[in-house]
Amino acid sequence: MSVKIAELRQLGEEELRQKLGALKKNLLDMRMLAAGGKLDKPHQIKLIRREVARILTLLAPGTDSPLAKVQKP
Repeated sequence: MSVKIAELRQLGEEELRQKLGALKKNLLDMRMLAAGGKLDKPHQIKLIRREVARILTLLAPGTDSPLAKVQKP
């Protein structure tokens, strides 16, 4: 399920933002299941949080990512 950073760098900014939204929704659903005690694989929460962090790192304006260099004036 985990995506490598090199694969994420190949995506455009809009695709990254869509993926980020989907991951955050999935994370919320998993947290709700975990609170109810019905989550089968609790380690998935950690993996999703890491993937969200990778995407946010690529979208951050101060990083060395190709996307960040395009956003700078």
